[in-house]
Amino acid sequence: MRWKLRSKPNQEKVQALQNALQVDEIIAALLVQRGIETFEQAKSFFRPTLADLHDPYLMKDMDKAVERIEQAIANEENILVFGDYDVDGTTAVSLMSSYLRSFYPNVATYIPDRYKEGYGVSYQGIDFADDNGFSLIIALDCGIKSIDHVVYAKAKNIDFVICDHHRPGDVLPDAVAVLDPKRTDCSYPYDELCGCGVGFKLIQALAQNRNLTVEDLVPYLDLVATAIAADIVPITGENRVLAKFGLDVINSNPRPGIKALIQNLKRSVLTITDVVFVIAPRINAAGRIKHGNYAVELLTEFDLEQAEEFASQIESLNTDRKDLDKQITVEALQQIIDNEEQNRFTTVVYQEDWHKGVIGIVASRLTETYYRPTLVFTKSGDKLAASARSVKDFDVYNALEACSEHLEQFGGHMYAAGMTLKEENYDKFKEAFERVVSDTIHPDLLIPEISIDSEIGLSDINPKFMRILKQFEPFGPQNMTPVFLTKGLNDTGYGKKIGSGEEHLKLFVKQNNSDSFGAIGFGLASKKEISDNLNLFDAVFSVEENEWNGTVSLQLRLRDIQ
Repeated sequence: MRWKLRSKPNQEKVQALQNALQVDEIIAALLVQRGIETFEQAKSFFRPTLADLHDPYLMKDMDKAVERIEQAIANEENILVFGDYDVDGTTAVSLMSSYLRSFYPNVATYIPDRYKEGYGVSYQGIDFADDNGFSLIIALDCGIKSIDHVVYAKAKNIDFVICDHHRPGDVLPDAVAVLDPKRTDCSYPYDELCGCGVGFKLIQALAQNRNLTVEDLVPYLDLVATAIAADIVPITGENRVLAKFGLDVINSNPRPGIKALIQNLKRSVLTITDVVFVIAPRINAAGRIKHGNYAVELLTEFDLEQAEEFASQIESLNTDRKDLDKQITVEALQQIIDNEEQNRFTTVVYQEDWHKGVIGIVASRLTETYYRPTLVFTKSGDKLAASARSVKDFDVYNALEACSEHLEQFGGHMYAAGMTLKEENYDKFKEAFERVVSDTIHPDLLIPEISIDSEIGLSDINPKFMRILKQFEPFGPQNMTPVFLTKGLNDTGYGKKIGSGEEHLKLFVKQNNSDSFGAIGFGLASKKEISDNLNLFDAVFSVEENEWNGTVSLQLRLRDIQ
């Protein structure tokens, strides 16, 4: 692990904020690092309100979208709500269809089949709309590059309203309305919304048009918070407001579908981390293993007993997903060893029977063992398809672009991408990708980095400090859980390896004459000798509450020791 201590923020700004908020210097510095420099900014950060949400009509084409939907309702047209099969797409479809159906019955949903239709708006979906008398399609979390599909639909007298958050191409689809805060000609104040977030702005505008307030829409925010968590968008601005109020709904009065997923969890309060690791994978499993419709059925069901049946089906799909993920990861790691590729700059593996729905997860798993740009291929029709995952600060999209002569198509962004190629080009591409990465990656990037916010002493950690840290939630990109460095620790002699395979490390640490803190390091058992015999060591960690037998104590979640 490479430890990187963030540079100290401007001391004058820290001092001014410390005085304004009456907090200690560590807290003030954490806030300034997150771009919060004034009392008003801190107030919005710690006490977000629904009034902080922007007027939806500031988004380009919002007026056109509302006008066309209201026209469809007035004319009793059939409306098809179309969305991607991942969490962002299925929550967005559930949000939009639930809202419209609350006052208009002629609404249906459509999620494309991951394997037969692939990502985004499909010709098959448009044909379904045509065959079943739909004259308006609302596309969510997709559509921004569906130029030809919109033309195809128009020829069948079907209009499109597009709600997307992906980066547009040079040409926009000729839809009635294209809602996307990343449009270069859109002056909407916040451009980091997820697809479900853009969908929420549309129902907010529709609600305003019907003299409803944003408070009336709070019950839909459990869906929006789930999408924000799953899509790894920054937890800043509007996303922070939507995530905060959405988490409140999840914890107090979630829709039956979400309640059915979480009711057996032994946690009093769910955090954004629980959404990422408990709710999102289960919703995603539907589209990965079977069909995204299973997720929409669950999230739009208002009878708890029926929702529990749907949740049971999805739990079964998630179990299948985990089994596949585990099996394929083992096979891929063995392939690397068999091919003697442990010391390459890249991981590129292929097996024709690997399940396409989990190769992205497997790619992420492989980077945990071999920290380097990783591609996992499987057979898809008459071609090979792959998911790519990168490492911090290396642009895998640019690397793929440099090898694109061997590819049929590819797309994505800096850290994740997808591609297809002809099977006969696999070996040539694999070597070209290795060459490009080896020529362009800095050796430091092949060592995992821990970004450290601040160096503190154990004496700085107390219940008041923790109470304020908890108010930094919800955590996520651009507001990650604070990570601290403390030097000169020693274990009090009770350290041990724990877990069924003794892979984790449990310590009780002190610094000089400080109080003792429990510390847990998952996967760090191999480093126990560093803490043996009262040796002094340094630790990187976050601070968390540990609940045991009804007693809550502060605990260090170790990231690394040395």
